[in-house]
Amino acid sequence: QVQLVESGGGLVQAGGSLRLSCAASGGTFTIYGMGWFRQAPGKEREFVAGINWSGDSTYYTDSVKGRFTISRENAKNTVYLQLNDLKPEDTAVYYCALDRTGWGTAANFDSWGQGTQVTVSS
Repeated sequence: QVQLVESGGGLVQAGGSLRLSCAASGGTFTIYGMGWFRQAPGKEREFVAGINWSGDSTYYTDSVKGRFTISRENAKNTVYLQLNDLKPEDTAVYYCALDRTGWGTAANFDSWGQGTQVTVSS
């Protein structure tokens, strides 16, 4: 049973930055695709970014391209999401997710962490 634990959320002003981390345990991290989703109040959970098992392919939803960067450090079983130029509409609970196919695209995630809150003030 893989466990995913997110950290790094917080309150930041518009234009600011945060780095989210997700530590995985209990599985073979190096074969999994990893990703980040978010859910704002009253909205459905949406895919934000994904990365394949080796880290050489990344995917982003259009609204975060050029502002967010996903990366992974397999030696530490950790995936990161760097959030730059944050906007109030980025306010949401951010969830780390796991893709057992290894691809990291939006369609195949089947496990999520508990989430970390990101709040962007205007």
